Amino acid sequence: MEASVLNSMTLRAAFWLVVAFVISFFAVGFPYWQIPYAKVSLPSTLYGTGLVVVGVLAAAARAIGKARFLTVILAIGAAVPAPKLARIAVDTAKDPTSHNLWPFEFIIAAVIGVLCSTAGALAGSLPAFFSRHNRAA
Repeated sequence: MEASVLNSMTLRAAFWLVVAFVISFFAVGFPYWQIPYAKVSLPSTLYGTGLVVVGVLAAAARAIGKARFLTVILAIGAAVPAPKLARIAVDTAKDPTSHNLWPFEFIIAAVIGVLCSTAGALAGSLPAFFSRHNRAA
């Protein structure tokens, strides 16, 4: 493969990953940040349109952006625990005892993020899989 073609493919994949991460970060984070911390209950607080956005953008990054499967899972999946970490940083700056169990909060959000981005990455891999399968037949 020619170097310029390879660079344009990796630039396209990187662009899709960055855009998908930023949009997913705010899609998950904005509704989450509106809830008072006393009413937050993980994982049910994270359920909603934000996770659908994570899955859809993971599929788009895989299908349109041609990003690698594991890269999509990790990069876009990280957009779910990232708003959680931002909230932990802000809340503990105000009250250091507010998030005593933050490692567990992070792990729960990370698992949910990886599950949603994996589902999206699998869905985004289907067009390439079927096009290769049809050419072989």
